[in-house]
Amino acid sequence: MSADGERGGEVRRVNPPGLAPPAGFSHAVTVTGGRLVFLAGQTALDTAGRIVPGGLPEQFERALGNLLHALRAAGGGPGHLARVTVYATDVAGYREHARELGRIWRRLAGRDYPAMAVVGVVRLWDEEALVELDGIAMLP
Repeated sequence: MSADGERGGEVRRVNPPGLAPPAGFSHAVTVTGGRLVFLAGQTALDTAGRIVPGGLPEQFERALGNLLHALRAAGGGPGHLARVTVYATDVAGYREHARELGRIWRRLAGRDYPAMAVVGVVRLWDEEALVELDGIAMLP
């Protein structure tokens, strides 16, 4: 069964007891069957191509929304995400906002977390961007 209960591929989260309990990510994700969707990096661009106003939480919400919009256009949903990488220009700031970012994630994408990483970067393509997300999903 797929992440949404349809026949086809399967996304399974693996969190073994020999590792620290994950918070906001899964240690491993397996995918079988279906088709892979590679999601390009998404920043907090609005439909006019401008970075939305506000700080890291506002930008994270828009970037995640943009990533999920692209995934839905490809025929998937948040449960199909197998991997997400977050690129942040301020990792300390990202950690400071972790609870709020987690609430945003759960509201938009639910509680089934993909394998994730946060990578600190000097800057992003959009100079005003504070965060960018890309991902890999498996669709049935």
